[in-house]
Amino acid sequence: MQHDQISIMIADDHPLLRSGIIAVLSANPAFSVVAEADDGDSAVELYRRWRPDVTLMDLQMPGLNGIEATGAIRQIDPDARIIILTTFDGDVQVTRALKAGATGYVLKKMVRTALSDYIISVHAGRRLLPPPVAASLANSFQLDALSKREVEVLRLVSGGNSNQRVADQLGLREDTIKAHMKAILQKLDARDRTHAVMIAMRRGYWEN
Repeated sequence: MQHDQISIMIADDHPLLRSGIIAVLSANPAFSVVAEADDGDSAVELYRRWRPDVTLMDLQMPGLNGIEATGAIRQIDPDARIIILTTFDGDVQVTRALKAGATGYVLKKMVRTALSDYIISVHAGRRLLPPPVAASLANSFQLDALSKREVEVLRLVSGGNSNQRVADQLGLREDTIKAHMKAILQKLDARDRTHAVMIAMRRGYWEN
């Protein structure tokens, strides 16, 4: 590796995607891919060994997910520069990634067009979010976040469960579930239960 090249580690559990990213980056003499990880645990170990300038981190991986691996790497090196690479643009996932210490967040569909510029900017010390992700995040500040219990209730509702069945599963009274659902609809500005589930999934409270 040349001294002025930016060293990069790619952590993604899809070999085809990794090879596609490597092909894109190899075309640019500014970059050198020094390590590949196919799960979160090996990403942490390989980071410890290689100390790359920039890490590209998938959000969904076996073992540690991308957010957990990001947090672990930042404990090893508080200055680590990590770009989350994902298909999810929900504001909840973005917020979790940024809290864990990610410096950038790139959608996989942008790899061919924008990834190189993002790597160079993040390496230079800037924090970057693609416009659709930044817009999603800005909108979320106008919305109330769901509590852990409300997410739990809504996930069970998304499985087609009635209020009574949700109450039974959580060991609560049906009236309590009705109150939670009322709060959820208000916070998400949702028309009904189905609409609330769609909004919560779009915002990244959970994935399919």
